Amino acid sequence: MYLRIQRAKAANGKTENKDSTAQFIKFAIQRKVLRFGEFKTKAGRLSPYFFNAGLFYDGESLAKLGDFYAEAIIKSDVKFDMLFGPAYKGITLVAAVSMALAKRGKNVNFAYNRKEAKDHGEGGKIVGAPLEGKVLIIDDVISAGTSVRESLDTIEYEGAEPVGVVVALDRQERGEGIQSAVQEVEHDYLIPVIKIATLSDLISYMQGAPELSEYNQAMEAYRDRYGTL
Repeated sequence: MYLRIQRAKAANGKTENKDSTAQFIKFAIQRKVLRFGEFKTKAGRLSPYFFNAGLFYDGESLAKLGDFYAEAIIKSDVKFDMLFGPAYKGITLVAAVSMALAKRGKNVNFAYNRKEAKDHGEGGKIVGAPLEGKVLIIDDVISAGTSVRESLDTIEYEGAEPVGVVVALDRQERGEGIQSAVQEVEHDYLIPVIKIATLSDLISYMQGAPELSEYNQAMEAYRDRYGTL
């Protein structure tokens, strides 16, 4: 009886997580943050989809996005003391996530960086709370991993400990090698990368959405060509 109850709880947890992921994907599509067509990536690849978290630019959508991040963080059970958002997109994200967590009873400090150090006033490159303790990084996506690596270096330089990264979408796309930038970050820094959704989640969602069927073949072909194993 105990085992059956535990299995049922585990199954329900997976269903709830999938439901939350599907809701996020639907939300991103409705807000035209997630688009389909033909887009050129930084790596020069022609991608059949594009995700731009910078298009969550009104209060309602940003608050809802913060809720999705907060849910993913809580489900991950990662232990942290504060949040850090890398400039520029991470600035609004980290503020939204901190407020969403506060609504759920976890009030934590946050900070973000400037691209260039300020040479007047309080000076420095860090805005907000001092970087200390266990720090969780909030970002939109990890492409080449450059922004995240810079954040990790900044956090360690300040004497704090990076304990994870949270992103909205994992493209599950390999770089020059066989691993994705997300996998490389996890391997090199031994920290988890928490994702609200992945490319696999997106393709699964599209297979159940007739209005997106015209893009299915292109998405599958792109994953076959550039996806991680």
